[in-house]
Amino acid sequence: MACGSCGTKPGGCKSNGGCSTGSCNRMNVHDWLMNLPFADPESSCKVVEISFKQGSRKDFYRNTTLQYLEKGDLVTVEGVGGFDVGEVSLTGELVRMQLKKRAVDEFSPDMKKILRKSSDRDIESFRISKDREPSVLARSREHAIRLKLQMKLSEVEIQADGKKATFFYTADDRVDFRELIKQYAGEFKLKVEMRQIGIRQEAAKVGGIGSCGRELCCSTWLTDFKSVNTTAARYQNLSINQTKLSGQCGRLKCCLNYELDTYLDALQHFPDNAETLETAKGTAMLIKKDIFKNLMWYIIQGGAKHYPVTIQTVKEIKRLNAQGIRPEELETVDVTTGKPKEIEPQFVDVVGQISLKSLEKNDRRRREENRRQDNRQQDNRPSFNRNQDNRNRPPQDRNQQQQRFQPRPPQNRPPQRPNPNQPNQDKKD
Repeated sequence: MACGSCGTKPGGCKSNGGCSTGSCNRMNVHDWLMNLPFADPESSCKVVEISFKQGSRKDFYRNTTLQYLEKGDLVTVEGVGGFDVGEVSLTGELVRMQLKKRAVDEFSPDMKKILRKSSDRDIESFRISKDREPSVLARSREHAIRLKLQMKLSEVEIQADGKKATFFYTADDRVDFRELIKQYAGEFKLKVEMRQIGIRQEAAKVGGIGSCGRELCCSTWLTDFKSVNTTAARYQNLSINQTKLSGQCGRLKCCLNYELDTYLDALQHFPDNAETLETAKGTAMLIKKDIFKNLMWYIIQGGAKHYPVTIQTVKEIKRLNAQGIRPEELETVDVTTGKPKEIEPQFVDVVGQISLKSLEKNDRRRREENRRQDNRQQDNRPSFNRNQDNRNRPPQDRNQQQQRFQPRPPQNRPPQRPNPNQPNQDKKD
């Protein structure tokens, strides 16, 4: 699924997805105000958002030269003791919204500046530095294992001029990496900066596909990570299964908080302090709340049957319990959906039902119909029936016609031989 048709980078961005979906830049943002004219160009935002490492890191830089920059342009910016090359990810008025969201002062004097649009020499130096990153990451992990440090290196970012490298790592406790920095600086000839990140930030940098079939939210659009606990799963009636509720980072999924507010609003209609109900059969304990059907499921202590009860019934039972009255039983409702049961189509086995006799009978019937049709066609032809002709003729002609066709008189025939088996009647006489 590597993208090989990227127009901004030779050979494609080599990231999952396509350029049109924003996978070339992980935290991709569409500028809806890009082509809209402004009445006062002087009051437009002079700050530009620049992304590094395909959106893995973003920062704000001031456009002091007021040169026209578009999204996707490579620009050279101020770095630590040198320069760095980044990609323009956002310009215009939307940058002010991002500054307000991250609580960054637009007119801060400490904000770094954009030097120029990247030249061919800057881009060549940038590519050389990026090609070094995989080998540097592999060697840095070997040094950490040799020193037996309880840390995990997830990513290395080398500045475009090759003078500084930032190592991102995760660790549960504090790590003494003073000796490690000496080895890195001696081998790589770089200024080393160690930056610790969380587990969720590591998953965002690595990326991947979630259980929903889409790219991870932390890799595409999610920037701030809120704490997630199992209470969010309980409010949504989810089974507390650590395997299903955990993401690729090993923590609870961030999407558990997406619908939590909706569930909390729906649960406001349910009565409070209704975990137990007193009945004549015993104490009924609450096991589940169904906000879609407005039902509360109870189970009587010592039994295994589940009783779905409406909210109004629960409130009425609570009122009776407050008066010291125990109802005989819980008034349950039918939880069926009411949809008619689908009738499965029945198939008839017709193997052996068709025989040759039935085919012959059909063929015989077809031949008879063809013969009758031929007879009808012949009846429609001119008739040559003599009797029919005689009826139409006058009586004189009719008599002549009858005389003409009178039978002939018998002629002399040879005598027949006597039959020996037949008795002779002459002798009897």
